Amino acid sequence: MKLCTFSHESGARIGVVGEDGVVDLGAAAPELPREMCALLAAGPEALRRAASAAGSAKSRIPLASLSLRAPILRPPKFLAIGLNYADHVAEAGIEPPKLPTVFNKQSTCVAGPRDPVHMPRVSSALDYEGELGFVIGRRCRHVPRDRAHEAIAGYLVVNDVSVRDWQLRVPTWTMGKSFDTHGPIGPWITTADEVGDPHGLRLRTWVNDELRQDSVTKHLIFDCFALVEHLSTAFTLEPGDVVTTGTPGGVGMAMKPPRFLKLGDRVRVEIEGLGALDNQVIAEPETGIL
Repeated sequence: MKLCTFSHESGARIGVVGEDGVVDLGAAAPELPREMCALLAAGPEALRRAASAAGSAKSRIPLASLSLRAPILRPPKFLAIGLNYADHVAEAGIEPPKLPTVFNKQSTCVAGPRDPVHMPRVSSALDYEGELGFVIGRRCRHVPRDRAHEAIAGYLVVNDVSVRDWQLRVPTWTMGKSFDTHGPIGPWITTADEVGDPHGLRLRTWVNDELRQDSVTKHLIFDCFALVEHLSTAFTLEPGDVVTTGTPGGVGMAMKPPRFLKLGDRVRVEIEGLGALDNQVIAEPETGIL
């Protein structure tokens, strides 16, 4: 099952994606929660009801007539892992980590699968990182690896957009990883039962029409289940938390010379079976006190 958040005519809704459109769960199953984190928190029975409601033709909206939003508009936590593919570690010129390198992206950076990405006014060192992400489906703590799959509701595509000079000028990476719009996720959550083993999926990233990254998730140094075990050692994981697992080699910063993103560039990140993100770089708009 593919769960999405979308806009149609007014407001954000949640739905189930099919070949010929999206079933609006608010119409097809009005007893279910109307927001994605709440739906996940409602547990397996709610997801079974959502899957059953997906057969409702009268509540189906064509994909072309709606706007896909980030599946989780404001994750409780947006956790990211650095240096988690051997080829990316090699291109960075450092030793492989002995433990996962964990940082957080502020949840205000989340963007939808087709939303623009802002070129910061304070930097031109804008980079892409195509990644596999997963979404927590159950509140949990101290999860052993052999049960970690039970905590994962599903998987999605992430672009861990990075402002490299802001990322690397201090020991912690949060500032350079959390600019507004620098966390495109989606295009939907593909539930874990549909994905099966998440560690054999092809991941590719294009900038415009140029293929920059091409890898398989089996090359993760710390896989999804190891990450659940590690993270839940320290803190409670909650329904709707997003964990993005790291990027393979091929980022712009590592090229010689570096090839950072420019205004007008389109970045497409595609993962086998999970869909794709397609985001264009635009100038950061003027803002102030909101």
